[in-house]
Amino acid sequence: MQIRDLPYSDPGLPDARSGPRFLLWLGRNQLGGQLKALAWGLLHFGSIAGLPYAVGVAVQAVLDRSGARLALTGALIGLLGVAIALGDTMLHRTAVTNWVTTSARVQQLLARKTARLGSALTRRVAAGEVVAVSTGDVEKIGWFVEALSRFAAAASTVVLVCVGLLVYQPALGVVVAVGIPVLAFAVLPLLPRATSRADFQREKAGRATELASDTVAGLRVLRGIGGEELFLDRYRRASQEVRVAAVRSARMWAAISAIQVLMPGLLLIAVVWHGVHLAREGRITVGELVTVYSAVMMLNYPLRHFEEIAMAYSFSRPSAKRAARVLSLERTAKPAAVPQSATPGSRTTPNPRTADQAEKPHRPRPSRRPGPRGVPPTGVRESAVPPSGARDAEVPPTGGRGSEVPPNGVRSSGSAVADAAEHAWTGGARPTGDLYDPVTGLLAPAGRLTAVVCGDPDEAGRLAERLGGHPAFEDAAGLPSVRLGAVALDDLPLSEARAAVLVQDKDPVLLSGTLRALLDVPASGAVTPEEALAAAQCADVLDALAQASVDDDPMSAHLTERGRSLSGGQRQRLALARSLVTDPEALVLDEPTSAVDSHTEARIGDGVRSLRTGRTTVLLTSSPLLLDRAEHVVFLSDGEVSAVGTHRELLHSEPRYRAVVTRETHEERAGVGAFAHFDIEETA
Repeated sequence: MQIRDLPYSDPGLPDARSGPRFLLWLGRNQLGGQLKALAWGLLHFGSIAGLPYAVGVAVQAVLDRSGARLALTGALIGLLGVAIALGDTMLHRTAVTNWVTTSARVQQLLARKTARLGSALTRRVAAGEVVAVSTGDVEKIGWFVEALSRFAAAASTVVLVCVGLLVYQPALGVVVAVGIPVLAFAVLPLLPRATSRADFQREKAGRATELASDTVAGLRVLRGIGGEELFLDRYRRASQEVRVAAVRSARMWAAISAIQVLMPGLLLIAVVWHGVHLAREGRITVGELVTVYSAVMMLNYPLRHFEEIAMAYSFSRPSAKRAARVLSLERTAKPAAVPQSATPGSRTTPNPRTADQAEKPHRPRPSRRPGPRGVPPTGVRESAVPPSGARDAEVPPTGGRGSEVPPNGVRSSGSAVADAAEHAWTGGARPTGDLYDPVTGLLAPAGRLTAVVCGDPDEAGRLAERLGGHPAFEDAAGLPSVRLGAVALDDLPLSEARAAVLVQDKDPVLLSGTLRALLDVPASGAVTPEEALAAAQCADVLDALAQASVDDDPMSAHLTERGRSLSGGQRQRLALARSLVTDPEALVLDEPTSAVDSHTEARIGDGVRSLRTGRTTVLLTSSPLLLDRAEHVVFLSDGEVSAVGTHRELLHSEPRYRAVVTRETHEERAGVGAFAHFDIEETA
């Protein structure tokens, strides 16, 4: 793998069980590059190891007044010099390639995991830790992988030199062969303490990075409440802790470096003293003494790589541990056991429950009147009631696409919208019809504005994830797929599913760039950016951006990262406009107006209803203003449809719906219920 071939078409499936296992997996995937670096390293270090022998022969040739041997050794030294230069150049080139390609592989793995988990990632791991892993930790992991081959070459050279000296001059070779292992392993007792201090330093640095990231993300809020100094003091303390930890770690590594300078010096003194004694006795020649002396001096260079590999491992191990922790995150939702019943008319559609929901006793639900346009009666969801447009058609199987394929649906909160631009519709006619979820029984009629109210706030997020084909349900074998008309979304290729259904998260992200680039997303072309901005009530946003633009053109105004230069309501409305521009067949909006005032919210409801005429639109909201503008309202409780009707109808007929929408207390609910009962009796 060369740098020009990046990015990887498939970075692979990592072994994320632990940090060392992840490093080992990376090393195995870099085997070709490791072998190349090892070969060039052996040439480089081997040529350096050959110099002492050539120098010793040259010295002896001068003493013996042998011009032929001197010329021969001179040519040998020149050849070794060329080999050293070539080996060093190619070793550096190959090692850097290993470093860059390893870092790129880790970054691709992290990007893929981030795309699959979406907003769930920052709920499991702090945003600052994700930043630390994807920046500094990636480099440290790459450092260890590229240093591994150079260490292997250096260690092989040390072994070869020791064996060569034993053969060349046994009397001195024994001293070197005994002393070199002592040099190599003298620092081992200090490595655990050095590693623990390095881990502690990385932990403190990671916490400081998290604090800085979270502070920047909430800077507008902090300024609003006057909390800048409080968080600045916290960051000062955190940075001082990092400094102290770094100094303690540096002291330990300085001690290790000092030992690796002191021990070779002591070995050299021992070799020279013993060698001079042997030369006086005539047991060795001056040339042999120079050869052994030069060999010991040369061994200082490859021995330095023992310290480097120890440092690389101690710094990369916690980094690999953090990366493995992120890469091992999975969002799986296992379906609860669904009792099978042969009773005619009983529900046969599986309904996943969480552990706490599964323990609740079953409460029979009274049947209510059927909703409009053939919606099945609430409380009795028939598995044989598919969406409109699919009732008379043959229903294809609902098998999933496989866990290795990303989820269907497009989320406007990140790069998924931009990625969808690379895909085109490859099938026949686009799927149309009702948006139907057989798990919850939700049926959003085709071409209408449907509002969904959930009794549990977390239920809305889970429903949005399911409608968008979230990876939380990839491993839930047996769950039927969401359907658009007669088509199961799980059976569609990713690009086609994205073109059919778009889900806007509760907290959408605006990427940096111009407003024109923000709205340049894959779209049908039926809705212009101007129409989408008008429907999302972005007039004041455009005025503010026009004032910030050099040419008074709001479309060319630059938006900062995550739209931090805008207020929460402005960001939310721009994200809504981006979703409206795409004009998908089915649009799912999760609380699209939670950060705007009531007057603007009412106008947004009118604008969305007008602009989305003839298109399937689902609003996950509890806002009375939006609910009153919906053509069709569905109330979900405990993961299934509980009531269907209009907003005004459900306010009078469904106490739980009224409690969620009006935020009434238990006492208020009892009073309103008694009054409603009395009013109904009087009317009767």
